[in-house]
Amino acid sequence: MRFLRPRGLEDGGRGIAAALANGILDCKCAGGGSLPRRTSRSIATSRRAVLLPRFGGPEVLQLRDNVEVPDLKQNEVLVRARAVSINPLDTRMRSGYGRSIFEPLLPIILGRDISGEVAAVGASVRSLTVGQEVFGALHPTAVRGTYTDYAILLEDELTQKPKSITHEEASAIPFAALTAWRALKTTARISEGQRVLVIGGGGAVGFAAIQLAVANGCQVVTTCGSQSVDRCLAGGAEQAVDYTAEDIELAIKGKFDAVLDTIGGPETERIGINFLRRGGHYMTLQGEAASLADRYGLAVGLPAATAILLKKQFQYRYSHGIEYFWTFMRADSEGLVEIRRLSEAGRFHIPVDKTFPITQVREAHEAKERKQIPGKVVLVVD
Repeated sequence: MRFLRPRGLEDGGRGIAAALANGILDCKCAGGGSLPRRTSRSIATSRRAVLLPRFGGPEVLQLRDNVEVPDLKQNEVLVRARAVSINPLDTRMRSGYGRSIFEPLLPIILGRDISGEVAAVGASVRSLTVGQEVFGALHPTAVRGTYTDYAILLEDELTQKPKSITHEEASAIPFAALTAWRALKTTARISEGQRVLVIGGGGAVGFAAIQLAVANGCQVVTTCGSQSVDRCLAGGAEQAVDYTAEDIELAIKGKFDAVLDTIGGPETERIGINFLRRGGHYMTLQGEAASLADRYGLAVGLPAATAILLKKQFQYRYSHGIEYFWTFMRADSEGLVEIRRLSEAGRFHIPVDKTFPITQVREAHEAKERKQIPGKVVLVVD
């Protein structure tokens, strides 16, 4: 690593990606704003990073030394990574998902979650100081990711790491937890005494949603595979229906105030909609914005996605009296602090099933893609 004072301005393309996806993806540009003041704190100017130079299988991932570290803007934090987790979004992006946004910006660095220590802060950062252990997650459209020794995140994308857990455990939490938080707390505004149905509770987002809903005093029912039933019940679900062995529509009774569908197929959408009471919220992780943009280009795909979303919202509001949303993760400092509090109290966790050194990132992606590891996989940054 080389260490110098900041020299200039560079956002690594993150603001561009956010701007391209603005609107239907509701992104927040991280590279915008006025020119930042220089900071007198020294930072790393080169790092080791896993680059994605082109789309394809795990073999396209390249671990390179001496990758430039852009100078910090006033609201940014340089984090010395200790562990970063692999999310389904990472493997999908590697294969070409979101190419309409990311292809003009290649090579990019994958990765969203991170746990590590603050190495430097921008001039306006007040909540974090050098040396603190932190965890957090980048927005889905970030092109300057966390598969690296030194990652740059906005101040509101980070908070102090829960003291009771390891960096590996902490790195598995933020992206999945904030995705669930966005759906249940920001969109559906769940409250004590409500009923919540989580379709796909065995995945990281689904399991996070179960725990968040329970922590908010809700009654939770979930669907999952047979291998996840015990885990979902231990997470607080009152009922966990094995979709491989039971008829979901017969096994589940009553109506719900909110449905989070982490699967997002036509059948799960139909089931979820029919389980909602009037005034309820249906939220799916499988919005069509990126896929349509990839198919038809941004100029056609994003307006088409907007039209589809608006049509479904009007249709279900009229036919069922419910609200329909495509949901995705975004930074939420209040949510991250609450997630940390729940974790420290032993009321929230995301199990880590396997760790790999970052030098074996190809093997880790391959194992996830072949479904050899059902749960969270974490890359350890030595």
